[in-house]
Amino acid sequence: MSDPVPGLVQRETFRGQPCIRLSARNGDTALLSLHGAQVLSWVAQGRERLYLSPDAVLDGHAAIRGGIPLCFPQFNQRGPLPKHGFARTLPWLHMPAGGSDALACVCLELTDNPATRAWWPERFAAHLAVSLGDGSLRVQLAVRHTGKADDRPWNFTTALHTYLRVDDVERTLLDGLDGCARWDALTDARGVQQGPVRFAGEYDSVFSAPAAPLHLHDGAHHLQITQSASLCNTVVWNPGAGLSARLADLPPDGYRSMLCVEAAQIDQPVALAPGQQWQGWQELRVGPNG
Repeated sequence: MSDPVPGLVQRETFRGQPCIRLSARNGDTALLSLHGAQVLSWVAQGRERLYLSPDAVLDGHAAIRGGIPLCFPQFNQRGPLPKHGFARTLPWLHMPAGGSDALACVCLELTDNPATRAWWPERFAAHLAVSLGDGSLRVQLAVRHTGKADDRPWNFTTALHTYLRVDDVERTLLDGLDGCARWDALTDARGVQQGPVRFAGEYDSVFSAPAAPLHLHDGAHHLQITQSASLCNTVVWNPGAGLSARLADLPPDGYRSMLCVEAAQIDQPVALAPGQQWQGWQELRVGPNG
C-alpha cells in the first residue's frame, strides 16, 4: 500500500453507501457519508476516535447510530419535526472544497427541496465542511436563509451529535465543564457542574458551553474538544446499560465504548432573516499523549 497523498480526498463505498474518504499527510483518515453528511470514522495516530455502532443501519434512509450525526433544523423532540430533524436522513451533495498540504477538506450541501418542504416550508442552504489535519478533525455547519427579501424570518436549533469512542465509559473523565450551568434531562434538575464529569449509568445533560476547550481522558488517551462561540450549549450523553439494551441499533454493551459530547445550539434558537447566514463548528484534537 502506497503512502497517503497529503490532502487526499477519494470517493468510495462503505457498507453499500456512497462516502468520501479524507487522508491527512501523517496517515490519519476520516470517512464521511453522503447520507446525512455524517462523519462515520476518524482514525488519528492509528486509533479510531469515533464510535460507530456495529448494529447501525446504513440503508440510505434511516439515521445512522454513531459517528457525527447532524441535528438540523431541530434538536431532539423540541418541536414538531422528526426527532433531531431531517438533515441526518437525507442525501447531501458533494461540493468543491479547498485544501492544502496540511489539510484534507470536503464540503457537502443540502438545500430545500420537496422532501424537506414536506416537513419544513422554509427556504435554506446548509453546508457541512469537514477538515482533516494531522491529529485534528473540524466539522463546521453553515446555514443560510435563501428566501426572498420579503419572506419571514425562521429559526432553527442544531447539534453536532459527536459519538466518541472510549475504552470504558465508567473509567472516562470529561474535564472543563466545572462551573457551567447544567440541566439534567433525566431528572429535570438544574444546577452548576462541580468538577469533572464522570459516568456511572445513564447520563444526559445540557450545559452552557465553556469558553475553554474540554478534555476527554480515556485511560491513557487524551482528546481536546473545542467548539465555536456560536454554539452555546454542550450536550453530554451516554445511554447506560438499560437504554442501550432497548435500542435496536446499539449492542447491549455498546454504551461502554461510547460517549457523546455534542456542540449544540438549543437553548436559544438561531433566527435568520432572508439573506442572513450562521455558522458553528466543533474541533477534535488528539492530546500530547494520544
